[in-house]
Amino acid sequence: MQLKTYNDLQRDILQNLWKIPKDVDVIVGIPRSGILVASFIALSLNLPLVDLDGFCSGRVFETGTTRRRKHTTSHYRRALIVDDSSRTGEALARAVEKLNTASDALPPVTTCVVYGTSAIRDSVDVVMEIIDQPRIFEWNVLHHPGILKDACLDIDGVLCHDPSHAENDDGPAYRDFLKEARPLYLPSHPIKALVTSRLEKYRPETEDWLHRHGIVYDQLIMLDLPNAMERRKAGVHGSHKAAYYRSSSATLFVESELHQAHDIARLSGKPVLSLEGPRMCMPNSFSAQALQQRITNMRLLARWLRGYLGDKWVDRLRAIYMRLPHVKSKGL
Repeated sequence: MQLKTYNDLQRDILQNLWKIPKDVDVIVGIPRSGILVASFIALSLNLPLVDLDGFCSGRVFETGTTRRRKHTTSHYRRALIVDDSSRTGEALARAVEKLNTASDALPPVTTCVVYGTSAIRDSVDVVMEIIDQPRIFEWNVLHHPGILKDACLDIDGVLCHDPSHAENDDGPAYRDFLKEARPLYLPSHPIKALVTSRLEKYRPETEDWLHRHGIVYDQLIMLDLPNAMERRKAGVHGSHKAAYYRSSSATLFVESELHQAHDIARLSGKPVLSLEGPRMCMPNSFSAQALQQRITNMRLLARWLRGYLGDKWVDRLRAIYMRLPHVKSKGL
């Protein structure tokens, strides 16, 4: 599963601006994500920007003093109709049809997406990057009905802010936090499951907050332990979430913390999106990651030992270590 972030989007647009025809002199964005892309292209090429309906009505956004200006849409040579991504090309085709029926005075158009599937390669004029499914985008992952219906989401750090140290007392302050937590990302469509390390005894407060903020979900999975002290002793934050995710039909878990995302992916054998980063954690990436961390730790240890014992003794210890059977058998 590929993840594209805002940083990726900016980089991929800049690397592919050369694909846009030279006679394009106005950028038209398809709401909503297409406006994001169109804005960046228009700024990069110093061209006028407009939304689809505005262009059909003969209107172009006002510009600053550094931007080129033309008075009406009939003065443009060619319009670039832009969307962020396309799987089938249908949205772009509808946009072109809308333009064709709006006015005879509109200029010819070129269609463009930043990310397209192999299926639209021949039906869209400019496809900046071919990315086949499965894929997710940082800017719409929590508002995509097809993703959310098969997704598990953490609560704290995803739907709302994390409690502060003072709020996390497993008592009155924490109950106040549960009632008044500030929303972060409020998904626009039903979610398969909310899987949280909140304790089961706080289910009423949690369900009330979710209801007040219009969050629709199939299941709410909480941790059945008596108190926060027992939860800290058990240390099962990641394994608790991974156990449900592994046994469910969900295809994505959205977690707030990177280290927990790694644990959930490793234990569940499924992909996990960490909002910290953001980064996609895949279960098959852990051997390489663990090896790199081991190498880093060994280098830090060697540096410390050289400063404490000196080069001679460290070289002797290394020679002894390399002769150990389990090291020789791994080719380290």
